[in-house]
Amino acid sequence: MKSLIIASTSTIHGSGYLEYLLEELKIHFESVNEILFVPYARPSGISHDEYTEKAKEAFAKIDKKVKGLHEFKNPVEAIKNAKGIFVGGGNTFVLVNEIYRNAILESIRAVVLSGTPYLGTSAGSNICGLTMNTTNDMPIVYPPSFKTLGLVPFNINPHYLDPSPNSTHMGETREMRIKEFHTYNTQPVIGLREGSWIKVKENEISLKGKLDARIFEYRKAAYEVETNSDLSFLK
Repeated sequence: MKSLIIASTSTIHGSGYLEYLLEELKIHFESVNEILFVPYARPSGISHDEYTEKAKEAFAKIDKKVKGLHEFKNPVEAIKNAKGIFVGGGNTFVLVNEIYRNAILESIRAVVLSGTPYLGTSAGSNICGLTMNTTNDMPIVYPPSFKTLGLVPFNINPHYLDPSPNSTHMGETREMRIKEFHTYNTQPVIGLREGSWIKVKENEISLKGKLDARIFEYRKAAYEVETNSDLSFLK
């Protein structure tokens, strides 16, 4: 049974790394004793070892072990043997480039569709959609393709921000950027605010967390959905 948590962010204001999600993660990874962490999204400033250590510290609070994918000689075999998978945030272009370079896209997709529980935050959530084209990140590398895992039938915009009524910024809002995306693409996009996540159980897709989400559909006006709403209609 497909089981995913697709979170807008790993850290919310005033909270530690993954702290706001830990109770949910206890349930999500209930049958798992070790989680395979994919640290590929960090381009600089923190090594894969340091990033993995950060994940280890968080999961230790719920008595789960973590091992980094970079520690394995054969990443494809590591994915196939994983009991649970966590793909962390960073830069989505870097993450997708590394996923293609290590030839693990299809392996991740296959094991998750077969029931391996998956957690994604930020960039790790972007790749759950049909493409990575609604990321907020700068294109600092050029991956072979923008096609991603396609584990849900829409795209995701993590860290979604509403326009501030007191801002003097005159550039494009996040909503305007997503409307530009729909000039050339037709799949729905979920604007996922920080502190919210999408929970997938087989064919059931629902919004979780304290905040509503903003939905963008091709040739339709954007609209809000409340937390705990069923999102399975988005196709």
